Amino acid sequence: MKVVGIIPARYKSSRFPGKPLCDICGKKMVERVYENCKEVKEFAEVYIATDDTRIYEFCTQKNINVKMTSSQHMTGTDRIAEVAEMIDADLYVNIQGDEPLLEPEVICQAILPFYKDKKLQVSNLMTAIKDPVDVVNNTVPKVITNKEGRGIYLTRAMAPYPKGKLDYTYYKQVCVYGFTKEALRFYADYGKEFGKAKIEQIEDIELLRFIENGYEVQFVEVQTASVAVDTIKDLERVRSLVLEKQKQSEMEG
Repeated sequence: MKVVGIIPARYKSSRFPGKPLCDICGKKMVERVYENCKEVKEFAEVYIATDDTRIYEFCTQKNINVKMTSSQHMTGTDRIAEVAEMIDADLYVNIQGDEPLLEPEVICQAILPFYKDKKLQVSNLMTAIKDPVDVVNNTVPKVITNKEGRGIYLTRAMAPYPKGKLDYTYYKQVCVYGFTKEALRFYADYGKEFGKAKIEQIEDIELLRFIENGYEVQFVEVQTASVAVDTIKDLERVRSLVLEKQKQSEMEG
């Protein structure tokens, strides 16, 4: 099975413009994500997918594989679908460009379900929420699955609501997805014909387009200390964590 890693990187983020090229302790964020993905042995190839010449030129200068895509895509998954038409593979793994701390051993977990279930078309990762603030934080999508780990719903709200008891473990989405080519074609074709799906648009969670249309999404629970960079505050936190890790490595070395 040929597996390709694709990192969507958009410059014009509404909450944090230019974040793929922000500096994290001497390296651009998109560069750190790419280097982590290159450590995933299951990937035959890794590409950045962007619609911005600044990101494209930076990648070219750094000898990073990059594909220029349309600026009209509604979501990162639509951008992945365009790249999937340029590069032939059995499986495409979407790794968000704002996850510079995501570990290679975590990324590969999105691939494993496809070896077990030949009919599977979509996978995603999730991790237990340890900070109670994240449960009510609307920038953190919460994941609800059935007993087999198939996705039932994703929401920015606090769900399920603890009416009777509080001893419930909430899970948040880790933005690494696995897609077959057929799934990506469906996603892109649906978007071109109808736009975003109803609940996808309300929650602004792109994976809901699959769930709303009857696709089974297999979630895999992982342990990760990754921090998604959505704000300047997130960036400062990531910089601190990288510095801490560098100091620890120097002490051990």
